[in-house]
Amino acid sequence: MEFIQPAALAYADKYTSEQYMLLQEIAEQTTATHPQAHMLSGHVQGKFLEIISTLVRPRRILEIGTFTGYSTLCLAKGLREDGLLHTIEVRETEAMAAQNFFKLSVWQEKILLHLGNALEIIPGLDETWDLVFIDADKVNYIEYYKMVLPRLRSGGIILADNVLFHGQVLCEPVKGKNAKAMHAFNEFIKQDESVEKVLLTVRDGLLLIQKK
Repeated sequence: MEFIQPAALAYADKYTSEQYMLLQEIAEQTTATHPQAHMLSGHVQGKFLEIISTLVRPRRILEIGTFTGYSTLCLAKGLREDGLLHTIEVRETEAMAAQNFFKLSVWQEKILLHLGNALEIIPGLDETWDLVFIDADKVNYIEYYKMVLPRLRSGGIILADNVLFHGQVLCEPVKGKNAKAMHAFNEFIKQDESVEKVLLTVRDGLLLIQKK
């Protein structure tokens, strides 16, 4: 179920600031070589992530789900001078591809790539987060959220991707493991009174969450 018209997506792309050369290279190479290239954040969402990061001016960013590094470099744009970005990827092939792109960026010394299971890695990161981006396996979104929220500073931001899951969360009843997981996550956040939240229809849906 595609609920955003391709013409609307193309129009948004047309009126969004251009992506810089390295991001174009990541997008082109991923599209040409990866069978799941649709997982790339892409131009419009990437610019949104970049602007949010520059507004927050984070010292510490956590990204759960690196893929080939496009969103990582968008988030890195807002890092403070002493900032660090921790990004976690479970698949070695994608992690290696991302790391190669990071080496070409001005933020290579500020990006720490962790290879492995995020559920095991996150507890070992002794940080207070300013900005968190969740874009990993959908069935664990609630667990990731529970892990990071206590370490998120007051006023800090969590961004969760794919919360509309190709429009499948709109179906009655919701079907499919991932769609059910995303619907459950959305319901969980709705009930959490410790945060403010807004669900945005950007690309496949972004839930912007701010800790009170």
